[in-house]
Amino acid sequence: MACQPKPEDKGSKSANITDKVNVFLGSSGDHGQMSPSASTPFNMMSIGPHTNPHNHTGYEHYAKEFDGFTHTHLEGVGCTGSGGNILIKPILEDNKDTELLKISEHAKPGFYEVNFENGIDAAMSVTHNFGIHQYNFNGEKGGLYIDLSFALSNRFVSEEHEIQDNKISGVIDTKTTCHAGTYRFYYEIQLKNIAKISQISKHGLIAKAKDNSREVQVLIGFSSVSKEYAKQRIENASYENLKKKANAEWEKALSRISVEGEEDREDLFYSLLYRGLQSPYIVSEEDGTYPAIDGTIQKTEGTIYSGWAIWDNYREQLPMLSIAYPDRYDDIVTSIENLYAFGKKNWATEHEPAPTVRTEHAIVVLLDAYNKGYEVDIKRIKDSLVKDAENLDYGAPDKALESSYDNWAMAQLMKIDGDTVLYNKYLKKALDYKEYWNKDFKDITRNDVDRMQARGLYQGTIWQYRWFVPFDVNGLKQLAGGEDQFLEELNTFFRNHNYNHANQPDLQVPGMYNATKEPWKSQELYRKIMLDTMVQAYFNDNSKGIDPYVGRIYQNKPKGYIRTMDDDAGTMSSWFVMRSLGLSSANIGDPVYYLTAPIFKEISINYPEGKTFKIRVANYNKDHYYVESATLNGETLNRNWLTQREILKGGELVIKTSETPNKEWGVKEPWVSSIKKER
Repeated sequence: MACQPKPEDKGSKSANITDKVNVFLGSSGDHGQMSPSASTPFNMMSIGPHTNPHNHTGYEHYAKEFDGFTHTHLEGVGCTGSGGNILIKPILEDNKDTELLKISEHAKPGFYEVNFENGIDAAMSVTHNFGIHQYNFNGEKGGLYIDLSFALSNRFVSEEHEIQDNKISGVIDTKTTCHAGTYRFYYEIQLKNIAKISQISKHGLIAKAKDNSREVQVLIGFSSVSKEYAKQRIENASYENLKKKANAEWEKALSRISVEGEEDREDLFYSLLYRGLQSPYIVSEEDGTYPAIDGTIQKTEGTIYSGWAIWDNYREQLPMLSIAYPDRYDDIVTSIENLYAFGKKNWATEHEPAPTVRTEHAIVVLLDAYNKGYEVDIKRIKDSLVKDAENLDYGAPDKALESSYDNWAMAQLMKIDGDTVLYNKYLKKALDYKEYWNKDFKDITRNDVDRMQARGLYQGTIWQYRWFVPFDVNGLKQLAGGEDQFLEELNTFFRNHNYNHANQPDLQVPGMYNATKEPWKSQELYRKIMLDTMVQAYFNDNSKGIDPYVGRIYQNKPKGYIRTMDDDAGTMSSWFVMRSLGLSSANIGDPVYYLTAPIFKEISINYPEGKTFKIRVANYNKDHYYVESATLNGETLNRNWLTQREILKGGELVIKTSETPNKEWGVKEPWVSSIKKER
């Protein structure tokens, strides 16, 4: 079993995008909370290592001791993670306590392989809801220990299984992230070269290998619907062929965006794009059968997704999917709409079909989708939308601003629906943000404005949350005392290192200069956060460091992010991906993207129907990040923004960069979010 990467010719770039992906990025400690598990795009099944000690996905890159291999991993989320179901451990002499100490490991998109000191070799690969483990015992008397009750953070609830010859099938219920709800999935395991399966405890099994059998295989199928569908997932495939199939799936997904530039930047880009394509998970079967979040079985003509972290990734990952993967995003939007149709909660329900986190701001996502041209059946879910809006939380200063954002989006949806009464009701509620802002966020001379969790804030400070009015930046400027005062306070915010890239609450703030007369400052900030040295004083453990971190935030190594910075289901990786392309959402809910200098010479977003949107830097210099001028399809572009429609119809954006800022470009035609009250 080849578990060591082959040496590469440093003089030439690999022809395969998957070779650029470092699946170990962010897999050490609290520096991303990611896993090198074998996965395919949007697949709930990901098979990978569980180490001792481990991070939130069950793995620690620098740990030597392995507990075995598990089958579900929700990447980069908090509350000590989610998933970690069905532990399978290769053992010797029927000893479930066999010590597994890593010698070396090798992984790329779609597979994971490792060698242990006791001579056991392990390899695993997947395609959608089907996986293969392959264990080589190298002549020793081997077998498997299977723990059906295994899950991260003691989140196992219950399981039922049956054994028939060399097959195990069953159903497992597990608490999802933060113990907020319960997800259920069904499975079928088929074992090859196994003589006998013995039950040694209520949830524990030992499978003995046949005499003189050097190799044991595990074939496993998943379904969110039933054991029968899980059984149908089992393929008659070799490990090597499955590995090739998984690689091809990743190659297709990653090649949606082509970039040309410095090799280290390409590698970092694709390693992070890879993270943005892990979830949400496809939970419907090929015939359209799927489980709704109320526990019922439903039917669809499309594809249904689950496994949400919307409070985090509505800011970056979902917009990235909407612009680069519109063929997939249509079904993702329908799946979010379905949350309202079948009993959405802010966190998880008791009938989730996959590990999930939370769904706040789904109203904003639906408005964003509608305005980007995706279909949203507002009438179908109107009553549930109203129920969600009526239960918005205004109990803390940050919640008041976030709920105002939802009410703004709700007002727009009601306007689209033609309901003038509800439109005016929710718009008035949205405008109440001004009262809350004046009360808690206007005065920045108070002594607690830089203190984490002051006044009941969630994972942030007054300084960080005071900018959270993305739907009415024009109104925010007026509250601050006009644009000049707004800019002065924004400058102070960054000058004093109050910005926190370790978490999401102020993630949009570096882009706010785009909505002012100084857009060049966003151009500078984006490049610093992506590739340069930053001072980071705040962390995701609600601390303000005495000794701030000074260095790069994004690095292509196991300690890939700054301390305590979680990827949060593709949020932070997608932030990097979008700004690498020179695009960033102006306001989720409006189909507008601000422009800045890409970090590559050439970029293509290659749409399935043959259209291509190209971005080219005319006078490329890797260290130039200010925009001198731009053209769109040969026409001079003086504005610093594009719409979703302009990008999706294809064409070419040419950006000329410079070493110094052009303080006139992008100033005369600004796009600034604003509430215009209509009756």
